[in-house]
Amino acid sequence: MLVTFVSSETGEVLMFAETAKTLLDLIGKETTRRGTFTPAEMLPAAGKLREAVREALANAPVEDEEEEEKNRKKPLPVGLHQRAWPLIDMLERTAKSGPDAYVMWEAKADF
Repeated sequence: MLVTFVSSETGEVLMFAETAKTLLDLIGKETTRRGTFTPAEMLPAAGKLREAVREALANAPVEDEEEEEKNRKKPLPVGLHQRAWPLIDMLERTAKSGPDAYVMWEAKADF
């Protein structure tokens, strides 16, 4: 299932429900069929996501040279920082646009 994030100031962001659930859980939002961020919630939510990304990167395992060489041939996994960035950007840009700004999401069902 896809979740569509819509902003009054940016383009749409589409995510698989599993990814959207992870990000919204980090922020403390319920993963309902429809939801919204008020202007007052946007910057704190983006800050929570940025902090989660910092923690994930700081706790990432460090590979030695031999293991790094072996893994070079494998495709790199997509991490939290790549998945969170579009929503962080949407929240921060929309928050700067004034009191009528909004970010909403919609899915076919609760997720």
